[in-house]
Amino acid sequence: MEIRDLPADVDPATLVGFAASLGHNKAVGLKYHAHGDRWCEMAMPWQADLAGDGETGILASGPIFTLMDMATSVSIWLALKRFQPQATLDMRIDYLRPATPGETVYGRGECYHLTRTVAIVRVQAHDGDPNRPIAHVAGTYFFTDAG
Repeated sequence: MEIRDLPADVDPATLVGFAASLGHNKAVGLKYHAHGDRWCEMAMPWQADLAGDGETGILASGPIFTLMDMATSVSIWLALKRFQPQATLDMRIDYLRPATPGETVYGRGECYHLTRTVAIVRVQAHDGDPNRPIAHVAGTYFFTDAG
């Protein structure tokens, strides 16, 4: 089964659970945390094998980027109220500080603007305190044909 095979009315926790069971999302351990009409928050529990520097335990940037990318994708599906294949046109990430070793990282993605062919998103990652972000992302996705 592929993600596009899920029913249109699938709940976000199931959608995220399915997407997180595949490929890179599975490898980094993404989990559903919460959602609203146009936003989704996902969690990535700390794993030693995701640390870019084994001595300090600081997570590598790649898994954090994966978390943020998935949170924004799900926020688009929530805003559209359906799954829609999409491609990333542009994504800018600003790292503000390293994630705290041993802490779960949360990514809250929001789709704040939709056109017929494009979604504009933002996401913030933190490790327990949203007022102390790890990174911010601004991105633009282009809708592709579902067929």
